Amino acid sequence: MTNFIDRRLNSKNKSTVNRQRFIRRYKSQIKQSVSEAINKRGVTDITSGENITITKKDLSEPFFHQGSGGIKDRVHPGNDQFTTGDQIARPPQQQGQGQGSGQGDASDSGEGSDDFVFSISKDEYLNLLFEDLELPNLEQNQLDTIIDYKTVRSGYCAEGAASNIDIVKSLQGSIARRIAMTADKRRQLKALEAELALLEQDRHDNVRAKNKLIKAIEIIKASISKVPFIDSFDLRYRNYAKQAVPSSKAVMFCLMDVSGSMDQATKDIAKRFYILLYLFLTRTYETIDVVYIRHHTQAKEVDEHEFFYSQETGGTIASSALELMIDIIEQRYNEKEWNVYGAQASDGDNWADDSPHCQQLMRESILPKSRYFSYIEITQRAHQSLWQQYSQIADTNDAFSMEHIRTVEDIYPVFRALFKRKSVQAA
Repeated sequence: MTNFIDRRLNSKNKSTVNRQRFIRRYKSQIKQSVSEAINKRGVTDITSGENITITKKDLSEPFFHQGSGGIKDRVHPGNDQFTTGDQIARPPQQQGQGQGSGQGDASDSGEGSDDFVFSISKDEYLNLLFEDLELPNLEQNQLDTIIDYKTVRSGYCAEGAASNIDIVKSLQGSIARRIAMTADKRRQLKALEAELALLEQDRHDNVRAKNKLIKAIEIIKASISKVPFIDSFDLRYRNYAKQAVPSSKAVMFCLMDVSGSMDQATKDIAKRFYILLYLFLTRTYETIDVVYIRHHTQAKEVDEHEFFYSQETGGTIASSALELMIDIIEQRYNEKEWNVYGAQASDGDNWADDSPHCQQLMRESILPKSRYFSYIEITQRAHQSLWQQYSQIADTNDAFSMEHIRTVEDIYPVFRALFKRKSVQAA
């Protein structure tokens, strides 16, 4: 018999370690489920975890067993059909074994094996969702609002909680105190002991002098022994202080066409894209402002509910939203203090004479003030003038990108295409 003994050390948090090992092992299956889940989930539960299903065949484990080959010696009871030295033929392999295609009728007993289902947390879900993605042109601008603090070691103090006592530092203080308080007495003791040693070597009888020295030595030793080994004055406590951790700020501009051609299904696709972008930014910035700008022939800054659910009719002039975005940046969001991100969603409709003006505003006024701007066109039709004008910018400016979304299933692949991490080539 062969025994396999696993002597690998395991941490105290065994469940956490084993869970992370499991996620790493089946990462490809989990990421596929996460990619599919983003298109099936409602908008309101986008920040929760997810249930992941892994099929049974993907969970197969390696195991050790005795091989069917080789020469085996067995002892069988005798009978009237075989004699000593006879060779027994190998029994035939059953057809269909293990393939689910056995002979005969189906059985009314036994149980099958279901697929494995487990839940991942919100953090695990977002880590898998945004893996290999990055924010382009990421910079730390002027650090303004400090909202985060972390506890750091800040030397030692003479007072504190008993749990924060530093034993080594306290003993060092105790040794220093006892040396300082007994140094003079130890010098006297050393001198008296040396004098007593000289009297011991003297042949004359100096009993009275010896007794006097011995008594003086005992007094000094008693005085030294009265110095306590450790005193409350020696105690030192680890001191902790809150250190401010600066976090840079970002503003996210959401621009959307709300003209009559934009139905509610198209707005819902745009909303899911904006939510992905917002969640992605929260992984980098602590302070994030969201500005909603809707437009038809005129642009207006609104709240979230009005942005996604208001109904408008009329034509489309996209430049009005870009002009309003420029005004808001100049008034409230200085590009030297804020990281500016923009996302524009449209079905492609725009007044043809206005599209060249949109390209000019984007190239000359918005992109110089922004870290990144993305344009998504949600339509089943062919591209029109706005897409053609924007495509000229995307070819020459890395801070601008554009993608085409046809159905809900395209949202996550398009998002990954916009923010895919660029490989760095060695010089």
